[in-house]
Parts: sequence; structure tokens; C-alpha cells
Amino acid sequence: MRRTAAAGLAVGMITALGLALPAAAATSDDAQLSVLHGIPDTPVDVYVNGELTLDDFEPGDLAGPLDLPAGDYEVAITAPDAEDDSEPILGPASITLEGGMNYTAVAHLTAEGEPGLNLFTNDTSQTAAGEGRLTVRHTAAAPAVDILAGDSPVIEGLENPDEASLDLAAGAVSASVALAGETDPVIGPADVDIQDGVLTIV
Repeated sequence: MRRTAAAGLAVGMITALGLALPAAAATSDDAQLSVLHGIPDTPVDVYVNGELTLDDFEPGDLAGPLDLPAGDYEVAITAPDAEDDSEPILGPASITLEGGMNYTAVAHLTAEGEPGLNLFTNDTSQTAAGEGRLTVRHTAAAPAVDILAGDSPVIEGLENPDEASLDLAAGAVSASVALAGETDPVIGPADVDIQDGVLTIV
């Protein structure tokens, strides 16, 4: 994939975000990490290995991609302007980054509405000519959902915090989200632009 486009979608919040990636497969010893804040109405500070890394990080914000040496990291999320990370509201959580890989760490709500933190690996492998990749991640305080293209489910029973990917012909896709087994949208429909050689994350 030559680029990654990311879009965060939650009830009451739609944020369009983009990431640029190299055309060739990554060969660096470093990893690329983006951080997405998907917890509504909750500004935070983000600490990595005890150091304040993101100050006053707002819901819907995306930081990165950051080039980081491969290895283990400890992430803690605190209230804004906390003196340190000794009293986190989320974490500390340990994450492992492998060299040459591309990741997104997402702070979000679990299906039960509790704060959660997940590390996703972004699939930036090449697609066939004329195709792009769509990855859908369920990070909302909601039960399992189906993803519909038009009126037909193309991803079924997606649960928080799982993801599913499809390689699709480039072009606009009318997509919506419905509760699993239903066809009445709870989000959308909205056009999703699938671009040739681009990973789009929703």
C-alpha cells in the first residue's frame, strides 16, 4: 500500500484522518505507530515509558505516524495536566512493536462502555491493481454489528474490539452499520472512497 487513510466513526463523532506510507514494503528496523483517541468527551495526557508524550490529547485526535525503535513500551493515559503517570485512568498497558511494521494504538470504549486500549497492526501489504483495502474496526460501546454495502452485509457479527478487512475495487462504496442480523442502519449510509493501492481504516 502506498498510503493509509484512516477514518474514525462513532455515534456523534465523525473524524477523517490520513496517513502517508511509502510505496514499497517497509525495511526499516523502526516501527511506525499512530495513536487515535476514540473516547468521547475525555481529553487526556498520554505517557510512554513514564514520559509525557501527548499533552491535552482530544477525542478524535490522531498522532503520528511516529517512527519508534522496535521493542516493548509501556503506555499510560491520565487526566489532563496530571503531574505524572502514577494515577492513570487507563493502563499502564504494555505494547510490543516489531521493526518494519505499522500500528495504530486506539483508546476507545469497550462494548460495556469502559475505557480500553488496543494495538492494531495495519495491513499495508500490496493489493491487486485497481483495488484498495478497507479495514473496519469496532471500537464503540455497542454490541456486535454488521457492515452493509448497499442493503447487503459484507462483514457480519463484528464485535468490539475486533476488525475485518476486504480488498475491493477502487470507487465509492455506500456503507452503513447495523446491529448484527439486522438491516436498519444505526450509522450511515455514507460513501466510503476506496482508492487504488490505499488502505482505508474505518
